[in-house]
Amino acid sequence: MRITDVRVELFDAVVPRVFRWRAGLPGSGTVNGNAWLIIDTDEGISGRALAARGPLIQDLVDRRLREMLVGHDPLLKEFLWEQAWEIDRIEELPIYALGLADIALWDITAQVAGLPLYKVIGGYRESIPAYASTVTFETTEEFLHVADQCLDYGFKAIKLHAWGDYRKDAKLCQDLRAHVGDEIDLMYDGSAGFDLMESLYVAKALEEANYLWLEEPMREFSIEAYRRLAEAVLIPILSGETSDGAHFNIADFIVRDAADLVRTSTHYKGGITGGLRVAHLAEAFHMRAEVHGGGLPNLHLACAIPNTTYYESLVDAVEIVVEKGIGRDGCISPPDVPGIGWDAAPN
Repeated sequence: MRITDVRVELFDAVVPRVFRWRAGLPGSGTVNGNAWLIIDTDEGISGRALAARGPLIQDLVDRRLREMLVGHDPLLKEFLWEQAWEIDRIEELPIYALGLADIALWDITAQVAGLPLYKVIGGYRESIPAYASTVTFETTEEFLHVADQCLDYGFKAIKLHAWGDYRKDAKLCQDLRAHVGDEIDLMYDGSAGFDLMESLYVAKALEEANYLWLEEPMREFSIEAYRRLAEAVLIPILSGETSDGAHFNIADFIVRDAADLVRTSTHYKGGITGGLRVAHLAEAFHMRAEVHGGGLPNLHLACAIPNTTYYESLVDAVEIVVEKGIGRDGCISPPDVPGIGWDAAPN
């Protein structure tokens, strides 16, 4: 089997519910310029990966990735991952572009195997609990209203993305704990909005409220800042989400005691191959590698590894719209078809 072509299909995706993040970050916008990256083979099997920022992906494919891939065996994914890593040295690939070809190559591999992707890459579980990951709402009352709906639906865990004001966010976290009681897992994502002092303040509030983790309170360029934070508090620190360098960088977070849990994903850590490398690295230290973000590739990854807790499902409206495929038990399963199952996603 050989790769015959690498194509990009650009399309605009209307955002069904416009939402915002913390102060300082852009919101969702109304339309996303997305793309399918498609790898064709001489045996009629094609693999796909869904990409944001389509025109940028088109440029990378035309200038670098097509030449890198065409003519090679698509099953030699480790070799092709290393070739993409080499290109990163020249291009400084956007973090979300490093693993796009790898995702499509794994789609091909699982189709060749005749199995769902998660069974090819590990096969640890057939379904996984999802947590409700909020966008930023206007008031505490709206957050509590959303939480009530999530729990009523069947979610057993909620993660907050709040305003980016460390005092207000800390109080919101404690208010939510008082509202939902002690049996629900709660998490908080700072979206890299704070410095070390502010992160310490929020961390202490989360400790008092028995949160499961504090996620990315600071930008992740300073591993030393994360080491100091983790050393000073008891709340588990989840880091390494948006840091470049895939498993190489995550290794530094681990050995420097700058994380209690680490982030892995298919879209920020170099595709399926990179996401697995991070997860297996963390497991060697008895650490969890929590899968960041939703989507089918991440769902397959979450069901393939033992050391992750939840699937992340975005809740983006005050009157919630639950992601398709999540049952009333709060769990979700990957499509039971060969490959990623892009055309078999739950209705």
